[in-house]
Amino acid sequence: MEQEQNNIQIELNEEIAQGIYSNLAIIAHSSSEFIVDFVRLVPGVPKAKVQSRIILTPEHAKRLMLALADNVKKYESQNGEIRLRGMGFVPPVFGPVGEA
Repeated sequence: MEQEQNNIQIELNEEIAQGIYSNLAIIAHSSSEFIVDFVRLVPGVPKAKVQSRIILTPEHAKRLMLALADNVKKYESQNGEIRLRGMGFVPPVFGPVGEA
């Protein structure tokens, strides 16, 4: 039997294609979803604004995690290790924790 391939056409309009800069992601979860808030922190400004919020099922969150890990590995093989400044990865101690 021949398997048909599903072709998905993805449209990317100009506004979305410009992207939104974020230098902090805050991740929270419940039993049914993961919420990722992308934030832009500006030095000297005490208030940060969420630029975008993405809500994912746990399965899609894991797929995203694996895809990011794969892409970081490929990036580092071409460009060298990404070095984290300071203490390395430190989750934020403010904002939602573990529940959506």
